[in-house]
Amino acid sequence: MDKKTQGILATVAAVILCGCPGLCLFIFGGVTAAGIMPYNTEFNGVTDSGILPSGYGFAMLCAAIFFIAIPIVVGFLMLRQKPLEPIEGKIVEEEIPGEDL
Repeated sequence: MDKKTQGILATVAAVILCGCPGLCLFIFGGVTAAGIMPYNTEFNGVTDSGILPSGYGFAMLCAAIFFIAIPIVVGFLMLRQKPLEPIEGKIVEEEIPGEDL
């Protein structure tokens, strides 16, 4: 398997494992930060309901940005074109346009 194929597979895996959950977390974080995320709990017959604090939403937004950035960084690092290194012992002469004036 060549480097480009490995890069594509790593990018797709990062998008599926980090990007998609990050987008969902971003939506839930936005709703929670807006102060409209209700919750209902029941434990040993005692029920409670309320609205999650906005601080939880801002924390979710920060985590979501981190998760969304992971596939971007993986894609950039794996699929970038690295500069070609000169081959030892061989001299390559390239024509420069406009040099023969």
